[in-house]
Amino acid sequence: MAAESELNTGVLLFLPYRALENRIFAVLAESGHEDVTPAQARVLQRVGPDGTRLTELAEQAQITKQTAGFLVDQLEKAGYVRREPDPSDRRARLVCLAEKALAAKEIADGVVAEVEKEWEEHLGRRRMKQLREALTALREITDPWA
Repeated sequence: MAAESELNTGVLLFLPYRALENRIFAVLAESGHEDVTPAQARVLQRVGPDGTRLTELAEQAQITKQTAGFLVDQLEKAGYVRREPDPSDRRARLVCLAEKALAAKEIADGVVAEVEKEWEEHLGRRRMKQLREALTALREITDPWA
């Protein structure tokens, strides 16, 4: 494996994210949510509190509309989402989080808080604050939905 100085910044950002994601999926599985895949989770994370159109989910998850539709179909069958008419356009449908998804989100949020606490203990409060500030600033040029 490459020395730390040889790893590019993208990899250095990805490694802790992957560790966090693995922890979340392990705890979700222990809690009875073993049926959620990483691809499905990436779509679930983008469903807004009032629902989100499928085309928006696809765009934000950077997948095709057909793939998003397939993943939403799976999530709907598993009870994580439901489709409802869009009140602003009755021809359109919104993907909305069901109670099962909200329960899974609560579990995942707890894992995230636990991991962030561990990271802060490892880095120290000041460095963790600086890390969050730097990553938040990078959203300005990397996140079109920020």
